[in-house]
Amino acid sequence: MTATDPAMTALAHSWCALSLLHGRIEGRVERALQTSHDLSAREYSLLDVLSRQHDGEGGHLQMRQVADSVVLSQSATTRLVTRLEDRGLLSRYLCPTDRRGIYVDVTDKGSRLLEEARPTHNTALREALDQASAEAELAPLVQAVKQLQGTTTPVT
Repeated sequence: MTATDPAMTALAHSWCALSLLHGRIEGRVERALQTSHDLSAREYSLLDVLSRQHDGEGGHLQMRQVADSVVLSQSATTRLVTRLEDRGLLSRYLCPTDRRGIYVDVTDKGSRLLEEARPTHNTALREALDQASAEAELAPLVQAVKQLQGTTTPVT
C-alpha cells in the first residue's frame, strides 16, 4: 500500500469526519454545561459514569476503571476526581477488602448537580447531532449514532 492508496485515503477521510463530529458534539455540550452548571463535559461524564454504579459487591469503580470509562490517563483522572472531590461532588474511599484499591463514588450534592445538568447535556447532544445530520459527510455518522441508541442506555 502507498500513501495514495484510495482505500487508505477513504479510511483517513472517514476518520476525519468522525473526529469532526466528535469535536462538534463535545464543543456544544461543553459550552452548554459550563454556561448552565459550571461543569465541564469531562466532569459531567465522570459523574454520569459513577452514578450508574450499583450497590453491593463489585458495584463501585476503582480509579483505574474510572480512568478507562472516561478515556483519560490515570493521572488526569486523579486530577479530575480531586477537583470534583474539592467541590463536594465526589468522595474517595479505600476498598474494605484490599487496602490498595481506591474507589470513587458520587455524593448527594454530585447526584443533584448531575440530575440538574442531564437535560442540558441531552439537549445540547441532540442539537449537535441534528445540526451535523444536515451535512453530507456527517449525516451517515449521525445515523449510525442514532442506530446505536437502541442498543445502549437511551438519552432522555
